[in-house]
Amino acid sequence: MPVESIQWKDNKVILIDQTRLPLDLIYLTIDDYQTLGTAIRRLQVRGAPAIGIAAAYGVVIGIQNFSDNDAKIKFFEQLEKIIGFLKSTRPTAVNLFWALDRMRKVAYQNQAANISTLKQKLLTEALQIHESDRETCRLIGEYGAELISVDMNILTHCNAGALATGGIGTALGIVYTAANQGKKIHVYADETRPLLQGSRLTTWELRQAGIDVTLNCDNMAAFLMQQNKIDIVIVGADRIARNGDTANKIGTYNLAVLAQQHQIPFYIAAPLSTFDFNIETGTEIPVEERAPIEITEGFGRRTAPDNIKVYNPAFDITPHLFITGFITEKGIITPPFQENLKNKA
Repeated sequence: MPVESIQWKDNKVILIDQTRLPLDLIYLTIDDYQTLGTAIRRLQVRGAPAIGIAAAYGVVIGIQNFSDNDAKIKFFEQLEKIIGFLKSTRPTAVNLFWALDRMRKVAYQNQAANISTLKQKLLTEALQIHESDRETCRLIGEYGAELISVDMNILTHCNAGALATGGIGTALGIVYTAANQGKKIHVYADETRPLLQGSRLTTWELRQAGIDVTLNCDNMAAFLMQQNKIDIVIVGADRIARNGDTANKIGTYNLAVLAQQHQIPFYIAAPLSTFDFNIETGTEIPVEERAPIEITEGFGRRTAPDNIKVYNPAFDITPHLFITGFITEKGIITPPFQENLKNKA
């Protein structure tokens, strides 16, 4: 594993500040849930699985000062306040809500216990969420590596590696697994406008692991495909509807359309926790819109006129008809997605 993005140590959460990469490897040590929520909102920790893990630990640090002498009603009031705050940080990635709902469920299942026991149960659940993501990434890597042959060129978008998860990653976990199997592969990484997660994070992470990687601008993908330089596209996901419509970093839909036009397989690598079975289609997925400054003054330099109108959605929705399959911890799911997902969930 090239890097460990989240750690639990001495009752604190330790995160890599991903806004400082690739120039500086800085670790944040966080011991209060509000600071953790700010780190999620500011993208200091990002990636759907990683956000869920961080939020679970946020619940633990938010209630750790309670003792058995405190009123239990106050404990649960604080628990709900913490969960509500953390849920408000990012609207699109479903793993955030999934992890927090798991934490709430554990608390109420054990509400008859004393506060010390409740705190231990919540810590155990957060650690389990983290550990299960490590195993999930490993399995996604193994299933996905079956699709990868020697000398294959893989195009990916944004960052779906160890930085975005609690393990080796989803899309990049497949790359690492294939490389460990001795397959010679090459990765093209979209820079991923406007915050350059591909340029800043994916290329950095792959170089840490010794993987051959080439950085390209987002608008070069079509030309790469036209030149027969791409064999497969593998990306991650932030939320997947019951019919297979997928929310991922803005620019993913572009790649899916291009891949279909050039007859290139387009796969989503994601754990089953990223599937939202409560919604039918992608039209129901909330899409986060971020601050205009990310485009007009990206990384501190003004590149647009003052007072210009800006549209800055952080994600787009790829219709399921453009997706070849989903690589999950329970295997590869192919169309018809809604029917085949029932057998995996």
